[in-house]
Amino acid sequence: MSTDNSVYELTPDLAVAPRDEADVIMLLTVMAEPEFAHLPITPRGGGTGTNGQSLNRGVILNFQRFMTRVLEVNVAEGWADVEPGVVLDELNSVLAPEGLFFAPNTSTASRCTIGGMVGTDASGKGSRIYGKTGDNIVGLNIVLDGGRHLSSLAPAPDWAEPLLADLAAACDAGRDALIANTPRINRRFTGYDLERARPNAQTLDWWRLFLGAEGTLGIVTRIRVKLMPVPQHKRLVVVAFESFDHALLSGAPALTHDPLAIEIMDGWVGRLAREAGLTDALPQDVRGGEGQNLSHIFVEFVGDDAADVDARATAFGSFARQLPGATGTYTALDPDEQKRLWGIRAAAVGLLSKRDGRRRPIAFIEDSVVPVENLVPFVAGFDALMRQHGLTYGIYGHIDVGCLHVRPALDLDAEADQAMFSAISDAVYALCNTHGGIFWGEHGKGIRGAYLPDFVGPEAYAALQSVKRAFDPAERFNPGKLVVLQQPRLGIADLPFRRGNAPGDLFEKSFHCNGNGACLSFSRATPMCPSYQATRDNRQSPKGRADAIRQWRQGQIDGIADLAAFEEDVFDTLSTCLSCNACAGRCPVQVSIPAMKSSFLEHYYKSRPRPLRDHLVTTLEAAANLVDRTRPLARLGMALVGKWGAAAIGMLDAPAISRRGLYHLGHPVAHWRSFDKAIAGSSDVAVLADPFTTMFDTEAIADICNGLAALGYHPVIVTLPAGAKSSHVLGLVARYQSRARQQIAALHKISQSGLPLVAADPAMAMLARQEYRHLDATTPHLALVQHFLAARMAAGDRWPRAAEVASRKLMGHCTEMAAAPTALKSWQQVFAALNIPVQPVETGCCGMAGLFGHDINNQEMSRNLFNASWAKPVSGEPEILATGFSCRCQVERLTKTKARHPMALIADALG
Repeated sequence: MSTDNSVYELTPDLAVAPRDEADVIMLLTVMAEPEFAHLPITPRGGGTGTNGQSLNRGVILNFQRFMTRVLEVNVAEGWADVEPGVVLDELNSVLAPEGLFFAPNTSTASRCTIGGMVGTDASGKGSRIYGKTGDNIVGLNIVLDGGRHLSSLAPAPDWAEPLLADLAAACDAGRDALIANTPRINRRFTGYDLERARPNAQTLDWWRLFLGAEGTLGIVTRIRVKLMPVPQHKRLVVVAFESFDHALLSGAPALTHDPLAIEIMDGWVGRLAREAGLTDALPQDVRGGEGQNLSHIFVEFVGDDAADVDARATAFGSFARQLPGATGTYTALDPDEQKRLWGIRAAAVGLLSKRDGRRRPIAFIEDSVVPVENLVPFVAGFDALMRQHGLTYGIYGHIDVGCLHVRPALDLDAEADQAMFSAISDAVYALCNTHGGIFWGEHGKGIRGAYLPDFVGPEAYAALQSVKRAFDPAERFNPGKLVVLQQPRLGIADLPFRRGNAPGDLFEKSFHCNGNGACLSFSRATPMCPSYQATRDNRQSPKGRADAIRQWRQGQIDGIADLAAFEEDVFDTLSTCLSCNACAGRCPVQVSIPAMKSSFLEHYYKSRPRPLRDHLVTTLEAAANLVDRTRPLARLGMALVGKWGAAAIGMLDAPAISRRGLYHLGHPVAHWRSFDKAIAGSSDVAVLADPFTTMFDTEAIADICNGLAALGYHPVIVTLPAGAKSSHVLGLVARYQSRARQQIAALHKISQSGLPLVAADPAMAMLARQEYRHLDATTPHLALVQHFLAARMAAGDRWPRAAEVASRKLMGHCTEMAAAPTALKSWQQVFAALNIPVQPVETGCCGMAGLFGHDINNQEMSRNLFNASWAKPVSGEPEILATGFSCRCQVERLTKTKARHPMALIADALG
């Protein structure tokens, strides 16, 4: 609760998570008592604000935890009532079966809440047509100091009559001055909007004053949103330009074709996207080549008539090819392809954030809006300002409404850059005014509300103060921001800056967390932090854990007195981390909580006894090859003491040792130490048997090898040294590094054969890619089996085609899906080439994640995670395909469905 997506950090006195509107009324009633009357009260949604909107002292109301219900949907009248903690994507997933949606399309739709969107009057792609959040709100319920409740959807109570009269007078006093001092553009002035709250002398829509007020007037507890029909057809046209100026100049002529949206991306972002492989599917003249920094616009057309949408997109494509500086165009028809291309634009923040050095792109001047026709001179002035300060930047945004997103790179740990931060803010605010724009056109004001008195002028500001006085005379709600009475106004450099660097520190990545909140995604089908998805508890998210680790580490450096108690809090926060490492794959700045958890646990257990279980598990992982050689005896031992022994160390449902050993699978087996070209013989692919698969799932290794053989390949199974995964997860760092280096040496030895290396389990491949390369950057690449096959297919290999085969559902391992987003797509391509029908299902974590699901203490969360995204698609299926060993264990542990490796279906179909 002390950070958001801004540069600031401010720890509140208390965080409260109300369960419903009645809780909020009770809380504000209690807080009106004299002993609590001094405490500020600030609402918080998804914490995605870029300007400190939800940061304050006192009490923070966290709506994201429990007030997440869609209360009512009225399809006939086109509205829905929701609580403020509902996530935008969550709401639209509920509305989708009705063919409806809530229109504002923000880039943070996976985690921003409707309450937060109301607070900032958020907008995004398509706002020229659909409007901002405020254009799509029908009414509100609010709670004021003392627990007073007021609804715009019901008659006003008697106590509210003087309040409403004061509001009408305030609007009448300042409306004309506000209109005179604010530009008439799409991204118009918002928050205390006197104009729309008082459209005429007979009407007072008081609730409109809350749209964009950022919690400074009261607490919103219920929101009625207007619903729109989902367009039936979409087309996306991507146009490349030689320069950013050419791309900017295309905005006005492109608008004559009336698209839904026009997004822009400069050459720097375009180059980063190309280097990341995001533009590989685009033609060369649109993608660009080495040494080219092409700028791009993304132009979307929508409608319910496919022929009309096609005609408009085609006409624009022809028109765009003639625009000055255009190098090529590409039109995407397929919805999946459109989604991938929009993903390039959506990745801009992440691409710009992945940089080394102390200076990093930060959000503070990133949503300036000017009239479209003024974009080129505005950017010229902005570029001159950046050059004056010696700063680099990338730029992207919504040019159909004149909104540009820019994040200059600064190091706010340095006093010189803090001074630059203030100077640049002042200069960009003035530049916006010069070009008839607004400094805060999309992401709200927050601390930047310091510029509000100057922007609206003294007469209008006095009216805004009257509104504040009517709703919140004691200045308790989010004080110091936007409008103040007696309280000091917060300036843009008055809040503490969040520390962003700790060079060389084991926990440096926790300092790099910028609060983007991608880890707070609501979607259960998104491979992102499972523990947060199961609990909606910020403390159990990568962001919350990064905050905890950073504050602990800073306290350690500063020598705080209660460090041991602090360490217990951090330990509790990390104890529910599944170590799936989805955070590292999806986080814009690649914050890996499992890596820092490992280092923290090493430190933690230096002064505390380590559980015996940790040593037993890591010893078992090291014994895989011994178990394979003595399998009958090992199986007997497991049968005799396995269940009792597991329970004794707090484990449940431990998997049984596989019946067949590696040497009984019908394929050649080689030890890594003696493996070379001669040993490889006629083999053409090495299948690496990781320790846990060797012990507990040799049938999966058999399925992989049988499938490869059915396709005409000659696999050889290669055993590896002692495993390192559990040592890493449990924080036995010295043991992990020793074993990892042994495995890396083995991989180098095996790779000398020239054979492609395929991991039997995705977890092994991801461990080598994500962790081993921190020890040895030259660690050989371990391929996922589907990527190996997709590469062979692209190289021209011919495979037999299967006769009629019953379709199966196909699910991926969450770590695999986070780090290799094309994993399911590659499987689909392979199966399609073989004439084998499969149904890829996007899922989140199954809840097993190696050791986690076997821990007695984690059973509730493990089952909740399975129920969230796996239970429904698995239900009623006699057999499904799952790529991960953990996933197959969880399916067979919690259901009657058989789970097999995808290669088993290929082996069966072609055998």
